[in-house]
Amino acid sequence: MNENKPDSPKPSRSKLRKAAEPLTAEAVAAYLHANPDFFVAHDPLLVELRIPHQRGDTVSLVERQITLLRARSHEMHQTLAHLMDVARDNERLFDKTRQLILDLLDASSLEDLVGTLEDSLRNAFQVPFVSLILFSDSPLAVGRSVSSAEAHKAVGGLLGSGKGMCGTLREQERIFLFGEAQAAQIGSAAVIAINHQGLHGVLAIGSSDAQHYKHASGTLFLSYIADVLARLLPRFATPLRAVK
Repeated sequence: MNENKPDSPKPSRSKLRKAAEPLTAEAVAAYLHANPDFFVAHDPLLVELRIPHQRGDTVSLVERQITLLRARSHEMHQTLAHLMDVARDNERLFDKTRQLILDLLDASSLEDLVGTLEDSLRNAFQVPFVSLILFSDSPLAVGRSVSSAEAHKAVGGLLGSGKGMCGTLREQERIFLFGEAQAAQIGSAAVIAINHQGLHGVLAIGSSDAQHYKHASGTLFLSYIADVLARLLPRFATPLRAVK
């Protein structure tokens, strides 16, 4: 059986006003005086304290050193935060690339392969401009195909290096890779040849931001995708002929 208990007394208005009053320097000093070991358990606060050692208009060497150490500590925290952001971005990019490669390996036809690639780059990777051009002397049933001669005439400089490139493209390169309708919107791009025992095509991704794909940016993950494509495409595209 429950018994009725008297309600607990409510705090008076004077106590509420006292609790809401701002903390004063005197109160802090009194607390530290009563708790001399406070900073033993709160070492990080010591870095934030500012204790001047001025004598007249001069500043002591100790204070100057502390100021420099505090500034360097702040810079290191910012650098570490940036590195953590980059690491998280790379981890997400790796996961997306891994899933795409697995999906490409599961493709059962050229149409499935090309569709999987373009859908993943546009949706999972959020790439606004995607171009996959295959080299073939005869038309293919899916995607865009051109002869090797036409490709070398338009983007031979991008194919000859054997490595991916990032940065701005010339107008004729943008038109060839992305078409006239989108060429003017491409501010920067990453381009890599699909190459394994000869050239099979070229893969390009673009952005309207001229700084998005910088020349210093790596094409590591794009290279992984291109390497997989170079080994899978000949299985489905019988007219596809490797260009030495």
